[in-house]
Amino acid sequence: MRKPFVVGAGAMGAGIAQLCAQQGYSVTITDVTQDIVGNARQKIIRGLDQRIEKGKTTSEEKDLVLSRMNWVTDLEAARESDFVIEAVSENLDLKKKLFRELDGICPPETVLTTNTTALSISEIASATRRPEKVVGMHFFNPAVVMKLVEIIRGGQSSENTIAAARQFAEKLGKIPIVTAKEAPAGIVSRVLAGLLNEAAAVYEAGIASAQDIDEAMKLGAGLPMGPLALMDMIGLDIHLAKMDTLFQKLRDDRYKTPEIVREMVAQGKLGRKTGQGFHKY
Repeated sequence: MRKPFVVGAGAMGAGIAQLCAQQGYSVTITDVTQDIVGNARQKIIRGLDQRIEKGKTTSEEKDLVLSRMNWVTDLEAARESDFVIEAVSENLDLKKKLFRELDGICPPETVLTTNTTALSISEIASATRRPEKVVGMHFFNPAVVMKLVEIIRGGQSSENTIAAARQFAEKLGKIPIVTAKEAPAGIVSRVLAGLLNEAAAVYEAGIASAQDIDEAMKLGAGLPMGPLALMDMIGLDIHLAKMDTLFQKLRDDRYKTPEIVREMVAQGKLGRKTGQGFHKY
């Protein structure tokens, strides 16, 4: 059985760690301070308590899931891991620094995966002495619910590494889809980029309210969630960083984010996590 180690206790990292624990894995999750890991743990507890109230799980299952989660504030526990999932913020220098450190700590056979949505897998892998064991493994938020995991190849990712990532995703109850080659943002984020940016442009132009744009797209396009509400859930800051990275790499205006998004990020209106984005929460 795999010994997963998750780096980053934000919404995505904590969700991936919870998913691992719910599927029977003993998982270690790390972040830089005790406050961050403590807050992540409390958020998971609140989520499990809500599921108990709705009759979707039991107190016994909650206790079992929590008992499988080990929270730390350093990388040393990665020495015991054979499968690392990195889920920190979209900053190439930070990710390369982490992968350099993990490469020096983890056993030679350990697979190193990154949850990045826009950064180059090959550039991240270049910080290690094992680029063949580095691969993109992109979960979708919320990780415990969304079925897809994109397996994104790096330039040197071996077929054994691809197979290991695919098999682990399946063990977590997910459906993996593997890209045919390395590509910034994989599949879903690139396809969604145009939709989300155009929805923001329609809002910026005053054509319709955020509520009406989202309702129109749900009723007219059959979407389960409106594009502006989805951007709020992702986080406007995360969407902006992703689009800026894609635009810099591809120089394609489809990835040029409307100015309204940049203004909202500057004002701290980041979506659900701040209580205000295109909608109020």
